[in-house]
Amino acid sequence: MRALITGATGYVGSRLVPALLDAGFDVLAGARDPGKLAAFDTSPGGSPPEGTSPGSSTQESTASSGLALSRIATSVELDVMDADSCARALSGHGQVDVAYYLVHGLGEGDFAETDLVGARTFASAAAAAGVRRIVYLGGLVPPGQELSEHLESRRVVGETLREFGRGVDLVWLRAAIVLGAGSTSFELIRHLVDRLPVIPVPVWMEHRVQPIAVDDVVHYLRHSAEADVPAGAYDIGGPDALPYRDLVATYARVSGRRRFLLPVRGVSTALAARVIGWVVPLPSPLVADLVDSLSNTMVVTEETIRRFVPSPPGGVTGVREALRRCATPAGVAVVGPGASADALRLNDTDPEWAG
Repeated sequence: MRALITGATGYVGSRLVPALLDAGFDVLAGARDPGKLAAFDTSPGGSPPEGTSPGSSTQESTASSGLALSRIATSVELDVMDADSCARALSGHGQVDVAYYLVHGLGEGDFAETDLVGARTFASAAAAAGVRRIVYLGGLVPPGQELSEHLESRRVVGETLREFGRGVDLVWLRAAIVLGAGSTSFELIRHLVDRLPVIPVPVWMEHRVQPIAVDDVVHYLRHSAEADVPAGAYDIGGPDALPYRDLVATYARVSGRRRFLLPVRGVSTALAARVIGWVVPLPSPLVADLVDSLSNTMVVTEETIRRFVPSPPGGVTGVREALRRCATPAGVAVVGPGASADALRLNDTDPEWAG
C-alpha cells in the first residue's frame, strides 16, 4: 500500500513515517521543503538508525532500535496551498492509496483561513488523482460548547476535506492533547512545571481533558488506512480523563518536582497566554492559540473506533505512564524517529524549544 504523509517533518508525521515503513507501506514523506527531510533517519540521505552505518543497505533491519525498518521513505515536495504541488506529489510516484493530512497553520497568523485553503486544495487534488482514502487527524469537537478558534478550524478542515474530496473516503480521527516529548502541548506543560515553583491555576483549568499518547495516535492512524475501518469521524483518547490542573500536577510528580498549584480567579485565557509566552521558550503565537483552547472540555464522547481497530499491544497508555516516558532526560535524545523504540521519547529532529 502506498501512503503519502503531509507534514512528514511535523511531530506526529515524523513518528508515523517509521511506523508505516515498519508495517510494509511504501511511504511518500511530504514537506514544503524536502531538504528538511534529510535530517530524518527514515529519509534518503538521513542519519541511519542506531546499529547501522551510512553505507549500509536499506534492506538491513535496525535490531537495536526496536523497529524492523527495511526501507526508507521517498522525499516529496508538497505544499498543500499549491494545487500544482499537490497534483505532482499525488501523481508523480505511482498511485497513492491513502493520504494522511497532518498539516495545520497553528501559531502562524491567520491560521484558520490558511488551513481552510490548504484542505480545499489538497482534497480537490486527491480526488482528481484517484486517492482511495484521506486520513485526517483533528481535534475533538465537544458537543454543546462554543469552540475555540483552534478547535473550530480543526472542525472546518475535516468538513472541507470531506466536501472537496469527492469520491475519496475520509477517516477523521479526533483527539485532545497528544502526549509525547516534543509535542507542543506536552512541552508547554514541561516548561511551566520546570520553571515555576508556584503555578497559578485559573478556574478554566478545572475543565476536563482526555489526553492520548502519541504512540497510540500513530497506532490508530496506521490502522485507519485499512478498508476494515469505514469512512467516518471517530474520537480517540487515552484511558484517563482529568482536569487540566491534575495533568500539570501529575507531570510535576513523575518528574520529581515539588510544585504548589495556586488557584486564581479573574484570569482569562488571553491574559494567561500572554504571561506564559514570557515564561516558556515556545513561540508566543503558538502558545496563545493553544491556551485559548483550554476554555473547552476535551473528552471522548464516543468510542466507535474500538469496533474496527484493535487496541495497541498492552492497551492504550495511561496519563501517568505516558508522562513518565515523556520525562526521559533530554540528554538521551536519539538520531531520529526511526532509531527510537519509544515514540514518546525526545528526538533530535524535534523543535529546538523541546526538552
